[in-house]
Amino acid sequence: MANRNKRNILTGGMILITIGTLIILHKTDAWEFSRSWPLLLIVIAAGTLIQRWRDIGGWIIGCVGVVFFLVENIEMEIWRIVNLLLPLLLILVGVQIVIKYFKKKTDDIDHP
Repeated sequence: MANRNKRNILTGGMILITIGTLIILHKTDAWEFSRSWPLLLIVIAAGTLIQRWRDIGGWIIGCVGVVFFLVENIEMEIWRIVNLLLPLLLILVGVQIVIKYFKKKTDDIDHP
């Protein structure tokens, strides 16, 4: 239970820092909040993934945040991003499988 509270504190702190920064940027007309809000999703995902790298929810929130960030700031059409998502997801899954394979190999070597 204490470990879960630590996770909530870390993510909460990161969110507060991000909101404060985004408000300052909006108030100084440096960056409109309507274009920067996806950073909140990315920060939530980062806070989740820092603590549990394999949390699928963190990865989904992060991907959604990146997609919205690109759409809002680079004016990239959503269909272009979607066309890249499947190959990127395949690459990520492949990398994870390869990492597990080599990790298992090193574990087998260490423990005969």
